[in-house]
Order: sequence, then structure tokens, then C-alpha cells
Amino acid sequence: MRRISQSPTNPAFVQDPYPFYDRLRGLGPLAWWDEYDMPVASSHAVVSALLRDRRLGREDPAPPPRPAHQAAFWAVEDHSMLELEPPRHTRLRASVLRAFTSRRVAALAPDIEALAQALIDGFPQGAFDLLDAFARPLPVRVIARLLGVPERDAPRLLAWSNAMVGMYQAGRDHAAELAAAAAAAEFTAYLDEVFADPPDGLIADLLRVEAEGGLTRPELTATCILLLNAGHEATVHTLGNGLAGLIRAGLWGHAVDDALVEEVLRHDPPLHLFTRYALEDMELHGHPLRRGEKVGLLLAAANRDPAAYPDPARFDPRRFPGAPAPVSFGAGLHFCLGAPLARLELRIGLGALARRCPRLVTESPPRHADIYHFHGLEALRVRAD
Repeated sequence: MRRISQSPTNPAFVQDPYPFYDRLRGLGPLAWWDEYDMPVASSHAVVSALLRDRRLGREDPAPPPRPAHQAAFWAVEDHSMLELEPPRHTRLRASVLRAFTSRRVAALAPDIEALAQALIDGFPQGAFDLLDAFARPLPVRVIARLLGVPERDAPRLLAWSNAMVGMYQAGRDHAAELAAAAAAAEFTAYLDEVFADPPDGLIADLLRVEAEGGLTRPELTATCILLLNAGHEATVHTLGNGLAGLIRAGLWGHAVDDALVEEVLRHDPPLHLFTRYALEDMELHGHPLRRGEKVGLLLAAANRDPAAYPDPARFDPRRFPGAPAPVSFGAGLHFCLGAPLARLELRIGLGALARRCPRLVTESPPRHADIYHFHGLEALRVRAD
């Protein structure tokens, strides 16, 4: 297996990781990324296959000892369905799907439209940050309504979410770990208060599932936090990256349909690296993996694979529906539970913006934040003429 070195916190990589992904694909089905000390896959075919390979999973079969200062974080994360495998994952996902139904998601459409319109009504005159004014508040308020928690608490939910996902960023340090643990503890205490007197919403339904034996209390807490963290963080980055991509491509103001949403998800997704553990001794493309060793799946590299998407760097919604499905939401057992909600928010949010602000222009070149393995903007300064 050929090796390659690239710091995930290098400023040039943070702004544009795609040239590195192009080099990776030229090294074969798997290549060894030195900084992560593991093999990674970067082609659409291999990433798609490994996402569905049941010999690989999210749950570390032999987890190492964890530092005491991280305990509050892992007290939540160890019960998250994103980090579990069958049979526990199967039970949790089935229990959550009883409450998180397609009908419930579809019923949110009028609320998402009303929230989007209200945020646009509040845009200031002149230049402003579209992330702060639109992309950040829309998803967190939608999730608050879905869960059934007060929208006035959205700033706290947003702060806890940002701190917790910091545990998965390449540049994390001791201070970030302390912040993630504190956020997990505060979020848990907040939910305990909500559980005591739940308003109507997804939380009330999940409490009924818990009462019937489908969920334990730690699993219920972890599920609510997962829905907030995964649903909010990914949608914020996707909205920002999509808006920047549309404006850069000269396509802003065009009608927003399902094909455009799929191209937004393909072209510059919010999550670039998704790791899996070998659940047994195995071999991948000639490389032996022992039980407990990791392999990295580069979702964003797969989405820019020219073997799957001709001229992949070009933003072109016309490639859908004929092109292969992007892997932005994963695939197989861990396909994103919130994918229908994310697509709905993107279609309605981008559509409202395109209708109300058809001449949106950037005031300065967008810059990405140093948050790998996520990929999202620091700010998006625009003028809505």
C-alpha cells in the first residue's frame, strides 16, 4: 500500500482539500494516510462498498481506556446509535423510527418555510454574514421545534452542539476536550428537566417509547443529543457550502429543485472523513486489517470521483437524477436517519432565499474553518441587493 502525508490542519488543505483527494485516488483502492495512521478509501466505488461492508462497523470492539476528564462526553456518546452495531443499533434505530416518522418530517415543511421567511425579513441593510443571519439559526430552530423544546433555548443548544462535535476535529486539544465534556454534562442536565415535563414533540413520543421498554434513559438522552448535533451541524455547513458554490458557479437565483439539492450535497459535503473499525480479522484490497483497526472513508473524495461524476469539480445540477447517489449521508446500516429532514430544509431554505434575494453577491471570498474532518465556512459575507 502506498503512503501519503497531509496535515488536516494545514491552511491550504483546510481551504481546499480536493487536490489532495485527487492525488489519493491515483494511489489505488486504499492508501495509507500518515497523519491519521490508517488506510483510507477515496473512490466512489470503494467508499460505497465499504459503507455497506458488514465486516466494518462504527463500534470499536476493543476501546482504549478514556481519560477521566472526558468521562461526561463518553457517558453520552457511548449510547449514541451512530457509534453502535447490531443488535443494540437495530433496537435503537427501530425505536427512534417509531417516533421520527416521514409524516412528522413532512409536516415540518410549513414551519421551515415560515422560519426561513422570518429570518430573511430580518436581514440587515448592506453587507452581513449569511451564516449568522440564516444558515445557523434555521436548522437549530427546526430541530428545537421537532424535539419540542423552547426555541428561546436555541443559542444554548447551538453552543453545546459546537463544543461536543469539537471532539471529532483534527485540531482538538485538552481545552476542547474539557469543553466537550462540560457541554455533554450541561446538555444532559437540561434534557433531564425537559423529560420531567415534556411539551408535545419528538421528545414526548420518545419518552413513550422508553416507557414501553424500547429505550433506556441514557439511550434516550444520547438520541436527543445526536438528533440535535448531527442534524444541526451538518445542515449549517451544507447550507453555507451550497450557497457559496451556487454563487461561485453563477447559478444563484435559479429554481431550487431536488436535482439542485443533490448537487449541493455532492459538490461540497459537510462531513469529509467517516471512520470504521474492523469487527473481525479481514483483508481489504490486499491489505490485512486486524480486529479493532480503523479504515477511513473519504466521503467528499468519493463525491468528486471523475469515474462516477464527469467534470466533478463543476457545480452542475443537470447531472442528476442520472448520476450515482452521493455518499454524503453514508450508506448501509448507518445511513443518516435525518437525511429526509436535511433535504427538506435545504430545498425550502435555499428556495426561499433564491426567491427573496435573487441577486445575492459575496462581499469577500468565503473561507473555510479549521474543523476537519468536517468542512464548513467560517463566515459568508454577502449583500442581498
